[in-house]
Amino acid sequence: MSSPSRPVSTEAHDDCVLPFAVDPLDLRGRLVRLGPTVNAIVSHYDYPPPVARLLGEATALTALLGALLESHGRFQLQTRSDGPVDMLVVDYEAPGHLRGFARFDLERINQLDDVSSDLLMGRGHLALTIEREEDAARYQGVVQLEGVNLAQAAHVYFRQSEQIPSYVRLAVGEVITPHGRFWRAGGLLLQHLPSGAARVQDLPPGDAPPDFVDVRDENENWTEGATLAATLEDHELIDPNLSGETILYRLFHERGVKVFAERAVTEFCRCSQSRVENLLRSFSKQERMEMVGDDGVIGVTCEFCAAHRSFNPELFDE
Repeated sequence: MSSPSRPVSTEAHDDCVLPFAVDPLDLRGRLVRLGPTVNAIVSHYDYPPPVARLLGEATALTALLGALLESHGRFQLQTRSDGPVDMLVVDYEAPGHLRGFARFDLERINQLDDVSSDLLMGRGHLALTIEREEDAARYQGVVQLEGVNLAQAAHVYFRQSEQIPSYVRLAVGEVITPHGRFWRAGGLLLQHLPSGAARVQDLPPGDAPPDFVDVRDENENWTEGATLAATLEDHELIDPNLSGETILYRLFHERGVKVFAERAVTEFCRCSQSRVENLLRSFSKQERMEMVGDDGVIGVTCEFCAAHRSFNPELFDE
């Protein structure tokens, strides 16, 4: 981890990813807290609450994984499945732009007695794609979706693709403020990155003799770290008054935890008038004429931000 460590703060920050390390247990991780960013993403369309919650989870997970790209590149999370929410797409563009949308069938959702995320998605697959600009490289990992939620699918991804012991926790909910109701999301990614076959504790147990050396197995370190992480509550992840440092201190203070420079994230869509115009120019004249509506113009709505743009078909004859 190259970022310099910094003093602990009790001030809560929204829309940021906070890297951290627990050196005695060979743990590295990131904590994400999303406020206005996730609220903007889930508010572009009239999503039913279960769909908004699922999209919020996908946004938090994408921020956790995309933050590995420090300055350039793109990370995308996409699901395709046979459930009532048959598609989720969330993009992360370094250094911290997020956008996302969900496609759903409201009638099928209303027929469900249980709206847990695994039933909303059904059976299909989750694709995680990294595109690096510096070397034009593209990497993709695919995980089957069948009776698992997004956090569980991420566990499978890390086990299959990276073979790194990993723990993912996601939480989404609405909070009520004097200014209204707003969506919030949070996530924790914890990974075990051992530096050797075994670690000698810096300080022996207090009741041990002076020459006692306690050699801990790597698996014990990971078990302890994952057990501590599992005590994190959903309400802590989305509490707007709780700082990321406070959360990490609660989890790992007995071992010691270091935090590093935060990385800001914000909702941002790449669509623009010129981008859409260039896209339309890529179609034939016949194809464009088939797009013309009753009002005589070509209307295009961005799936991500819901921005609607209209184009006179004669523009493309110039």
